[in-house]
Amino acid sequence: MASDFASTTVAELEAASRLRTQFLITQRPWLDLYGVRVRPVAAFGSTSNKPSYDPALLHRALPDELLYEIFVRMTPYYLGRASCVCRKWRYTIRNPVFWRHACLKAWQLSGVVDNYKILHSKYEGSWRKMWLLRPRVRTDGLYVSRNTYIRAGVAEWKVTNPVHLVCYFRYIRFFPSGRFLYKNSSQKVKEVVKCMNFRASKTDCVYRGQYTLSDDKVEAALLYPGMRPTVLRIRLRLRGTTAGANNRMDLLSLVTSGVNENDANNHEEDMLGVVEGWQDDETHHPDVPAISHKRGLTPFIFVPFEEVEISVLNLPVEKMDYFVPG
Repeated sequence: MASDFASTTVAELEAASRLRTQFLITQRPWLDLYGVRVRPVAAFGSTSNKPSYDPALLHRALPDELLYEIFVRMTPYYLGRASCVCRKWRYTIRNPVFWRHACLKAWQLSGVVDNYKILHSKYEGSWRKMWLLRPRVRTDGLYVSRNTYIRAGVAEWKVTNPVHLVCYFRYIRFFPSGRFLYKNSSQKVKEVVKCMNFRASKTDCVYRGQYTLSDDKVEAALLYPGMRPTVLRIRLRLRGTTAGANNRMDLLSLVTSGVNENDANNHEEDMLGVVEGWQDDETHHPDVPAISHKRGLTPFIFVPFEEVEISVLNLPVEKMDYFVPG
């Protein structure tokens, strides 16, 4: 009996030892890479003649030519994210071809010749450096300005004097061609983004205008149609929370003034050229005075299209009674 018990005990201890080894000691093959010097992989288009071996299965299955075709179809901001994946992708994305295409599209109003002059005079011939340091308006989302004011309510039973916190938004969407869309609304950004396009109807109250970019200054103008045509002039200054972000715009001035009917009818698509050189107190319609607005000048923040559904600007007033864009 004693020998049977002893043999049973030894067998159970061995089984327990095997289980402990199997389940508590996890195999980590990547630990073998510590201390091993990994040779950098030559990027696509490299002039090096030395053969390189890429141990990654993805890179062995995906040719460099196909990887290049994928990157060339990505936006610059997605290229920046992809460059954080691995060393080879970072080297490949530093190819000037990607950034040259992005820069020429972003500053197409300046023209190809002027862009090349600015490239060599200010940015040492680096398209990527030009993309990161030169101010530009972003076209992959909306610039949103959230404004609030207090309005007195109707007294009930002459006991209290209620007040209401009114919230409204200014929306701007820029296009590389020099045109932009503007809308004033109390609707949230996830609702307004659906109608911020050139197919919007008149009931959506989306107005079209033109803009120019000079360094970090943006000059924009649009026409409010009606019996008394009114032109809205906007001056903005671009800035960013990080290099190349361009996700903030300070509203320097907002002026409304009258314009004569001939200019309104003949130059509706070029109001920026009509108001060029006007003073802030200048108006060309006797019934519409020039007004320089001092309220509702909250800075614009940029909301990409893929983030409009989750933006904090969709919160109701009672959950976000103030907002500091930074």
